[in-house]
Amino acid sequence: MKLLSSTLSYPSLLFLLSRMVVGYNNGLARTPQMGWNTWNRFGCDIDEELIVESAKVVAEKLRIYGYECYSVGWHDVSRDPNTGAPRCDPERFPNGIKATSEKVHALGLKVGIYSSAGRYTCGGRFGSLGYEEIDAKTYAEWGIDYLKYDNCYNEGQSGTPLISFDRYAKMSRALNATGRPILYSICNWGEDQPWNFATTIANSWRMSGDISDRFNDFDERCPCTDMLDCKLSGYHCAMARIIDFAAPLGQKAGPGQWNDLDMRKNGGMTFDEYVTHFSMWALLKSPLMMGHDLLNMSNETWTIITNTEIIAINQDPNGQPGTRLWKRPLPEGGDLQLWRGELVNSSFAVALVNTSPEEQVVDVSFEDVFRDLSKEWREATYTVYDLWEKDEKEEWGKNLGSMSGGMRGITVITHKTKVWKLVPVSRYLRKRGRHARSPPPLTQTLRM
Repeated sequence: MKLLSSTLSYPSLLFLLSRMVVGYNNGLARTPQMGWNTWNRFGCDIDEELIVESAKVVAEKLRIYGYECYSVGWHDVSRDPNTGAPRCDPERFPNGIKATSEKVHALGLKVGIYSSAGRYTCGGRFGSLGYEEIDAKTYAEWGIDYLKYDNCYNEGQSGTPLISFDRYAKMSRALNATGRPILYSICNWGEDQPWNFATTIANSWRMSGDISDRFNDFDERCPCTDMLDCKLSGYHCAMARIIDFAAPLGQKAGPGQWNDLDMRKNGGMTFDEYVTHFSMWALLKSPLMMGHDLLNMSNETWTIITNTEIIAINQDPNGQPGTRLWKRPLPEGGDLQLWRGELVNSSFAVALVNTSPEEQVVDVSFEDVFRDLSKEWREATYTVYDLWEKDEKEEWGKNLGSMSGGMRGITVITHKTKVWKLVPVSRYLRKRGRHARSPPPLTQTLRM
């Protein structure tokens, strides 16, 4: 405790201790999970061969970037009539889930599975409601590392946070009782405000309706204007709208417990829109779960999902989701947004988002970026790295030099996001972190 108190302010120490005490304590997802989910591209049309071949792509090309988890559909039409245990589709998985799991584990990856806290899954197969213990026990026997747990056919067991908590807590307790570490990813679409109840029972929770492959369109099937008191989270939620939904919720997330903004889409937006997609999912500390066909991946997709500096923001051990500092509507429609995320070693990620239909040129003031920090941070000089530009060694994060006061004349094309890393030049600020007080006067230093 002495070491902690010497480097953190008292309020920050209390915050850290509260996270240590009340967070979901299975030791997993200390940074947001990264991996692949079959649903967006394949739905239920998967089999053992597709899973193993896709896993080979991840093992050979993507594991070095941090991608390691899988989530797959697998159900037979019914449970075992004698034991009630879940069983897989014998035609698609003739060797069983355990055999598939062993093949994926042999590649150095982790295996996920899908079910629903309802009578049926969203694919119409049997769900886990009322079968939590036997399902969790079976998953552990199969060697499963990850459970995505949906919300379809919940038989009315929702409507208040307590009702939803009780339903999802049953599977949480069942998973923990197996003795096998299984990452628990709740997918209840933001219903009943999971950021208020899921922190003690799950590693992540979906905080909105399903994402669509569109940038910022409004769709009546995603009717809410925010998620704080949403009665119908729906689906077909445009990507930029989910960013708006997530903006106030970062305060509820941290190591081991994350707001899940849904899987990464692919195919319906432009390259620049997908840059925004990936950048903001990383800054908001959402799990980075790919949803595209790994066996037929475009060069543009590869470029985006392998940006090591953006991934580093998502996986930063500090574990603090980004904060939106301002959002400015524009006369032509859309808006400009300024975001900041705090990283380890007294560094910061700064993002400028343009959701408007026109290119924007703007000055980014350090008074704005550090408006809630002390004068020393607002007036400091920073080494600035552009994380969507490569340096002379073809590595992400071009050094733009040292800057004071802000970054001037920044051009952001339509629907794109600029992301920078700011590192204070001052060794004092780098050593002490953002809670540093003003340096002592020179005379006081001499007397010491």
